Parts: sequence; C-alpha cells; structure tokens
Amino acid sequence: MNPRSRRALPVILFTVLLDLVSTSILIPILPVLFANPDSPAYLLSAGTPVAYGYIILGLLIGAWPVAQFFAAPVLGELSDIYGRKKILALSVAGTCLSLLLFSYGALVKSLTVLFVSRIVGGITGGNIVVAQAVIADVTPVRERGKNFGLIGAAYGIGFILGPIIGGLLSDGRLYSWFSVLTPFLFAAGLEVVNLVAIFVFLPETGEEGERSRPSWFIAFRHLVAAYDMKGLRSVFASNFFLQAGFSFFATFFSVYLIHRFGFGQKGIGLYFAYGGICLALAQAVVVRLLAKRFESAAILRWSLLLGSFTILGYYFPHSLAGLLFIMPLLAVANGLSMALLPALVSERASPRMQGEVLGINMSLQSLAQAIPPILSGFLAAELAPETPVYVAGIVVFAAWVIFVLGVKK
Repeated sequence: MNPRSRRALPVILFTVLLDLVSTSILIPILPVLFANPDSPAYLLSAGTPVAYGYIILGLLIGAWPVAQFFAAPVLGELSDIYGRKKILALSVAGTCLSLLLFSYGALVKSLTVLFVSRIVGGITGGNIVVAQAVIADVTPVRERGKNFGLIGAAYGIGFILGPIIGGLLSDGRLYSWFSVLTPFLFAAGLEVVNLVAIFVFLPETGEEGERSRPSWFIAFRHLVAAYDMKGLRSVFASNFFLQAGFSFFATFFSVYLIHRFGFGQKGIGLYFAYGGICLALAQAVVVRLLAKRFESAAILRWSLLLGSFTILGYYFPHSLAGLLFIMPLLAVANGLSMALLPALVSERASPRMQGEVLGINMSLQSLAQAIPPILSGFLAAELAPETPVYVAGIVVFAAWVIFVLGVKK
C-alpha cells in the first residue's frame, strides 16, 4: 500500500463510519413518529388513521433518495473537477444541516420542515460516491473489492452504533431530558467532528480536471448512459434491483417489528445493531476472504440468490429466536452484494471515469431507493405493514436473475 493510500484509507473509513452513525440514528425513531400511535413521540394528531401515517412515512423516507438521485452524479463529477476533499466536506456539512432541520421540524411538528430536512440531506448525502472515488484513486484494481468491502464494514459498524444511540438517546425513561430530538442533535455534533477530520487529515487524492458546470438534470442522462454502456448495463441493472429490494425491506422492516412483535424504538435499535454487527463481520471478514480467492462476479451469483431467500424467510419467524437466526444469513448475503457490485462497476471502468461511473451507479441506486418507500407506504396502508418486506425478497430475486443472465465472469 502506497503512502497516499495509507493516509487516505483510514480517514475515508472514519468519515463513512461517522456519516452512517449520524444517518442511521433515525432508524428506530422515524417509524415511531408516524407508525406507532401508542408512542408518546407520535407526531400525528389523535384520531388520524394509521394508514395515513404509513403513507407519510413512506413519502418522508423516499424524499432523501429522490433528492440524492439528482445530486449524487453532480457530486461525483464535481469531485472529478474540483477534487474529492472539497466536495466531501461540503456534503458532510449538508448532512449536519439536515439533522438540525429535522430536530426542529420534530419539535414544532411541522411536516414541511421535516420534508425540507430530508431533501437537504439527500442533496448533500451522495458522499458515498466521493468516498468510493477516493478508494478507487489510491487502490490498485485487483484490491478494490477488498477495500470497497471495508467501506461496507464501516457501514456495518455505523448500523451497530447508530440505531443503539438513536434508541437509547430517545428513551426518556433513561434520563428525563432525553427525547426524540436528542439523537439528532448528537448526530449533528458527530458531523462537525467528521468535517474537522476531513479538513485536517484527508489528503487530496484526485487531480483537478477540466472546469465545467454539471447539470442538475444529469441524472436523467446517466440513465441513458447506463443503458449505453454495454459492458456495465447488466451490472447497473442488477444493482438497481438489489437496491430497490433492500429499500422495500429497510423502509418498513421497523414497522414490521412494531406490528408483529410489539417492538419500541429501543428494541428496534438493538435489533438493527445486531444486524450491524453481523454486517460488519461479513464485510470485514467474509468479503475480504472470498475476494482473494474468487472474482466478484462469481461471488455475486450466489450472494444475490441467498439475499432473496433470506428476506423471504422473514415470513416464518414468530419469536425473537427466529429473528436472531435469520439476520446473520441476510447480513452475509447483503454484505457481499453491497460491497462487490460497486466494486465490479469500478473494476470494469477506466481510471479517468471513476467519479462519473460511480456517480451513474449512485444515480441508479438513488432512484432504486426512492421508488420503494413511496410504494411501501401505500402497500402497507392497503394490505399489511409487513407486505413491503415480502415484496423486497421478490425484487432481489429479480436482481439475481438479471445478473446470472447478463453479467459475464
């Protein structure tokens, strides 16, 4: 590993970790605000149909990736033009602002402010594109799968700490001054630490390119570009369906836990933390071990199929033991797929197009994450709260079919 890589890799992993902690803090809180009328934190007025809360929850969750769909490719290209460090710092500052806005919106019970905060967070929340570009800058092609796996491990650790922090800091029974606002203020403080770390420790890894002005509507051109890239078309499509499936799952899985098992925000936080531990181990250990022995495409042929079956397996548990058993299987499958699909995109793109191609991938990912939350709210309102979870398994199975049929080893 060269000196620049030794300096950049730890900082970028720390940055991703803090960012994931701050954003995953809302996982146990957001469903309680709109999908659990028995909670004192419920924001809707008494007598409001629960189905209405499901729809609002879906729209609110979907606002972030909709904004990210437009902004992520812009951030990717701006990082190619002006350098990774500046754009990464800008995105972290935006996340901090969005967290402060959300806490204010929850305080005054304003849906308008809550939606604005989610949109602001989505616009500046495409920093994973820049983080991946930094990794691509400093890592040889053969080692990118391993280091992209480390980003996934940082995600996993973030999902361990974030939900626990969110569940505990929002529990007024622990300390009287804890409320649903406390986790968001804490997360905003973490983003300030994140910003300092970027300015002080992160070296610039990209070379400034030709100055131009990317269009905010470049995301639509990216959809066309993704289709035209024949060597990457099926990889992009597989990633789209994987992300769409997991978005169906993640959006209403907390509601599934509330409805089927009676979980509160503390229980939701602890279960997601358990999932984060499994995911971190999968991506830090399993991904790195398999990436040394097998090509990314060969691994993905099995991980996508396993992911589909394990999500559908959530139909069966009726006890905590069943929930604890199935999560490690999902973590291994999802950890492999989430790490290796963007790595495969990077491996098959030229060095000068890393920011652009990863931006295209993030555009597709953001679009895939935007549609399911909106649909999930209506599915849960019309059918049952757990319906989006089962739809998720079917969509991930479609990702596997596309990959097997379209991606060559």
